[in-house]
Amino acid sequence: MAIPDFKQEAQALFDDMIALRRDFHMYPELGFRETRTSGIVADTLADLGIEVQRGIGQTGVVGILEGAKPGPVVMMRFDMDALPIQEENDLPYASKNEGVMHACGHDGHTTMGLTIARIMSKYQEKIAGTLKFVFQPAEEGLGGAFAMIADGVLENPRPDVAFAMHVWTSTPYGKVRVRSGPVMASSSVFSLTVQGRGGHGAAPQQAKDPILAAAHIVSALQSIVSRNTDPQESVVVSIGQFTAGTTFNVIPDRAILKGTVRSYNEELHRQTYRRILEMAIHMSTAFSCEARMETMAIVSAVNNSEEPTAVVYDAAAQVMGEENILNERTMASEDMGYILEEIPGCYFFVGGRNEELGYTFPHHHPKFNFDERALVDGVAIMSHAAAKYVMNNNEG
Repeated sequence: MAIPDFKQEAQALFDDMIALRRDFHMYPELGFRETRTSGIVADTLADLGIEVQRGIGQTGVVGILEGAKPGPVVMMRFDMDALPIQEENDLPYASKNEGVMHACGHDGHTTMGLTIARIMSKYQEKIAGTLKFVFQPAEEGLGGAFAMIADGVLENPRPDVAFAMHVWTSTPYGKVRVRSGPVMASSSVFSLTVQGRGGHGAAPQQAKDPILAAAHIVSALQSIVSRNTDPQESVVVSIGQFTAGTTFNVIPDRAILKGTVRSYNEELHRQTYRRILEMAIHMSTAFSCEARMETMAIVSAVNNSEEPTAVVYDAAAQVMGEENILNERTMASEDMGYILEEIPGCYFFVGGRNEELGYTFPHHHPKFNFDERALVDGVAIMSHAAAKYVMNNNEG
């Protein structure tokens, strides 16, 4: 059968999407605590006649829509969790949960997932294959993808292809980012402990100041990008936490630095860590201190496979126009990378920036918001891409 006009169908449901997204926005929930959200998701899928699996990866939900005929299994993944941020938007639908906010657009992702399920369930008799709707908890660095994989989300049935998307406020509304290869960076956390010897602030010569050593380390680490990395490659080293001391007139025993490394290249990632440790050790030694480092991997790079990406590109061209497709990537990270290590697929970005409405704040900002018309674009593109696998050239 011919692929339906999914943009028109999504547009017809726009008011419903706005209401649903704003409800999720008002009642955000942190990772692995998405009980209200997952309950709404599960109940909505069940009402659509879709087989529902609850409690996958603690609070995750999976919906299985089997077509009338056998065919490929298409997985679509949508994250549900919010962030520990106090919202600063003056909106009628601002967060009612103190210190918790949908500051990354996951309320929109969950809304789009349920809307795609609503649309595709109408075509069940025309589908040759299976659609697997995956609503994931705890994407924000808490291991939600790992938890769902451990609970068998990639089996029974195993997907042949996987799609995911993100509303993106550095991309204008009406544009979409689609490209093959790495589109989001791998990310890992490190902790550097600089051990010195405490003392009185009036007698620094009797102490070994870890703050001074750590401050020099922070500055020196930035040279890894400018002087130890091929300019044609990409790596980011960021210190997000510097902890030392308890009062103004005491030199402490130790200082602790915590940060992240991000790259698209795993060997470059390892090389960067080697250089961080070398700099930390030698810089600490220069100030009569010692350094040790601990690392923790968070997520791998998100790598898009060529064939599924070509399908998404074609879908975006049909929905948005090829002139509105951008070939861009980001150094942000996403645990969808673990799924795409197992299943070929495509992760794409739907523009939600609107200068006139003031939707210009970055993700994870307390004033984050996005142009809700992006919901229509995301639903239409992913529906079209899925249909290329389970409805295209289907005479049923």
